[in-house]
Amino acid sequence: MKISALKLALLSATMATGLLAPQAFAKPITDADRAQILKAVEADAPQIRDAALKIWSFAEVGYQETKSTALLQGQLKAAGFDIKAGVAGEPTAFIASFKNGVGPVVAILAEFDALPGLAQTADPVKTPIPGQIAGHGCGHNLFGAASVGAAVALKEWMVKNNVKGELRVYGTPAEEGGSGKVYFVRDGLFNDVDVTLHWHPANANSAVQGVSMANISGKFRFRGVSAHAAGAPEKGRSALDGVEVMDVAANFLREHTPDKTRIHYVITSGGSAPNVVPDFAEVYYYVRHPDPAVVKDVWARVEKAAEGAALATGTTVEKEITGGVYALLPNDTLGRVMDANLRKVGGITWTPEEIAFAKTLQTSLVNPPSIDTVKTIEPYKVELEGGGGSTDVSDISWVTPTVGLGTATFVPGSAGHSWQNVAAAGASIGVKGAVNAAKTLALTGADLFANPDIVKKAKAELDQRRGPNFTYKAMLGDRPPALDYRKPANAGARE
Repeated sequence: MKISALKLALLSATMATGLLAPQAFAKPITDADRAQILKAVEADAPQIRDAALKIWSFAEVGYQETKSTALLQGQLKAAGFDIKAGVAGEPTAFIASFKNGVGPVVAILAEFDALPGLAQTADPVKTPIPGQIAGHGCGHNLFGAASVGAAVALKEWMVKNNVKGELRVYGTPAEEGGSGKVYFVRDGLFNDVDVTLHWHPANANSAVQGVSMANISGKFRFRGVSAHAAGAPEKGRSALDGVEVMDVAANFLREHTPDKTRIHYVITSGGSAPNVVPDFAEVYYYVRHPDPAVVKDVWARVEKAAEGAALATGTTVEKEITGGVYALLPNDTLGRVMDANLRKVGGITWTPEEIAFAKTLQTSLVNPPSIDTVKTIEPYKVELEGGGGSTDVSDISWVTPTVGLGTATFVPGSAGHSWQNVAAAGASIGVKGAVNAAKTLALTGADLFANPDIVKKAKAELDQRRGPNFTYKAMLGDRPPALDYRKPANAGARE
């Protein structure tokens, strides 16, 4: 589908769901239900905090989150959920389920992977942690902990009120570049899910439903011939030369790609000593665009750049796609329900100590906004433009109605994937935002169980947004999960 057609489909679906008209549903949950659920989340707040801070300290990268997943699975099992571990070919993935008769199947997503290179203490000044390789610069320690907390509270409400349906928590590893959720979708693990809920740590409180960018990522491994760089350079064929020629070709390619294309790369291995011609080098690439078809086309051209670089430098190159995701499909029907519940929960109030933390941290930022924004809820809307990042939640949004929110877990003005976010995610302000998210998720889940008409309307909107005759096909093909994508580049690797 061309991007113009995709926009048209999104616009027509938004109009069809009545963006400017409030939704009215027949059987909303009562104030007593809401009070019961909010009380349950508050009671579970210490456990949310404990899980969030422990996972923050583990700081495990994609597909290596053994301690993090064990902690979350343990909490869910203790709360009465049945656990299936190691699903979708991913050792750290799991599905936790509580079923009470026939009714809607509602899924809540839980992430828990960290980012490499962002080890930072929970202090408002830059203080790296020696010897630690990663940090939670995207706040996934909060994400997983709050999602589990929401599920525990929601399950308690279902039991007390004999609410019919099935509640699941999907423990999804390796969101950061590993496309962990894609394998869940590809294996059909969302086929019977009626609605999927998620959230994400953010700088503000918002249930705005937006789009994202489709993405393909992968590694190019060049192999050459080592030699003494001074004594016998003519005998060498530099694998690093292959990487650098490829990078030059890819950079020239930027001028001739469709608008909004993004190409990023990092050299993950380039040799060990200047006087040795490297016989192995590796570069890691991302290609993004709102339209998956454009991503595939540009990625093919990047592969040609790699082949040409190998030919030019007398080396060989191996290509491996390690990740690939769709663009996110928003759902206005669900977005309005989520927004209403976020407004019932309200904004966040910081203590004097938390305000001091935030103000100190903001001295490292350029023109930061007021910290008072964490007290408010952003106006609701559906955004059909923007979305500079990518997420594997997107693939889920093409097979089941999906809705998310963000809460203020970070200091306003902080950049994503930054040491500032790591610090906040390990501090009390991060936990406060996570508890707000848990409350909103639990209330929204209750609305869905209580009123199947919402689910029916959300499914109709999904059908309209994705168009007729849609068949899901993963961007990353039929490869198994790239379980080693976060491990250091290895000249002997044959992944």
